[in-house]
Amino acid sequence: MVVAVRSVALLSDTHGVLPVLEAVLAEPDVRAADLVVVTGDLVSGPMPVETLDALTALGDRGLLVRGNADREVVEVARGGRCEHPESVFAAEVLRPDQVELLAGLPHPAVRSVEGFGDVLFCHGSPRDDDEVVLVDTRLGRWAEAFADVPEAVRTVCCGHTHMPFVRLVDRRLVVNPGSIGMPYGRVGGAWALLTGGQVSLRHTEIDVDAVCERIVAESAYPDARAWVDEYVRGEHSDAVALTVFGPRDGR
Repeated sequence: MVVAVRSVALLSDTHGVLPVLEAVLAEPDVRAADLVVVTGDLVSGPMPVETLDALTALGDRGLLVRGNADREVVEVARGGRCEHPESVFAAEVLRPDQVELLAGLPHPAVRSVEGFGDVLFCHGSPRDDDEVVLVDTRLGRWAEAFADVPEAVRTVCCGHTHMPFVRLVDRRLVVNPGSIGMPYGRVGGAWALLTGGQVSLRHTEIDVDAVCERIVAESAYPDARAWVDEYVRGEHSDAVALTVFGPRDGR
C-alpha cells in the first residue's frame, strides 16, 4: 500500500546557487514538509558541488527529478558537448559519484500526496525535460504534453521556465514553483507548498548583495560576478522571458 505524504515543499531550478537554496531550506514550512521535491536543473551554475551535497543531505525526505541541464552535465562529463557554460563548468567540477547520481535521476516521478492523490513531478513537461509550457500556453499544446499522463494523476508539478504559476488545464492542476537560482521576474527564492489539498506559491527574500558576494568569494566559476549580476540579481524580467520562450510552446 502506497502511503501518501501530508505536505510537499516544491522547489525547482536551483542552478548551483547554494546561498538561496539554503535560505529556502531554512524556511519553517520547508523544514516541516514531509517531502522536498526539486524538479530539475540542480547544478548548472556557480556552486554545483556544494548545491548537490545540500540536496542529497535531505536523504529520504528529498526527491530530485532530472532537468534538461542535469542531463547535459552528464553528457559533457562523459565526453559530449554543450553550449551552456554553466553545464560545462558543473561537469568539470562535480565528483564522479555526483555525476552518477545525476545520471540516475528520474523523469518524471510520481508520489501520492494527501488532498491531491497521485502527483506527477517533471521538469519541462511529463514527456520531455526540455519542453516549454507556459501559463498562457494554449490548451491543445497542454493536451499533447499530457497525452501519456494517467487519468488518475490530477496534479502536475513542473519547472524549467523559471516563472511561478498555478493554473488549471482541463480540470488538471498545474504548478510551477519558479526558480531558486535564476529567477525571471522577482529576485529571491521562489517555491511552493502543497498541503491539505491546497497550493500556495511562496517567496523567500534574500540579501542580494550578500548572496552575490558569497558566490563570488566561494565559486571558481569563470567571471562569477557577471553571472550573479545577470541571474541572481534578476536582470531578465518575466515579460522578457515570456517573449523569448513563447515561440517554443507552439503558439
